[in-house]
Amino acid sequence: MTIALLLALVQAVAMPAASIDGLPLGALPQQALPAKGCAAYLFTTGETRVLAAMVTADPGSLRIALDGKVADYPRIDGADGRAATLGFTPEARFAAGDVSATLDMRVEQRATLGQGAAVPTATLRIDRAGRDTIVVPMAGLVGCSN
Repeated sequence: MTIALLLALVQAVAMPAASIDGLPLGALPQQALPAKGCAAYLFTTGETRVLAAMVTADPGSLRIALDGKVADYPRIDGADGRAATLGFTPEARFAAGDVSATLDMRVEQRATLGQGAAVPTATLRIDRAGRDTIVVPMAGLVGCSN
């Protein structure tokens, strides 16, 4: 059973991410909760609804699939004294290489969510040198572990 699960995970990671509604942004395979801290799992809210981004609070990073390749982008700002909920600020910027992304999201803690929160609205903006800017509306959940 464990070997079959590992094989399925390897295949999911090796497969190119399918395009979402013709955008260069693709769907992510299933993502695990971090061993410590919180992560936001964001789904597109357009015609196609899939997991399109995972954001970790500490260390701050954004995982997305661009042009069929899953990559992590470190946070370059957003944790500088602004009010944070579970380690997430209302706006954060991420960048690596020629890709920069800005994530605006509202995190709402609710009594019905014991180890996490809701993300009723979020917007991910992706800028790449020499290419069109992509803006994707999203929503999702935050999950936390000890």
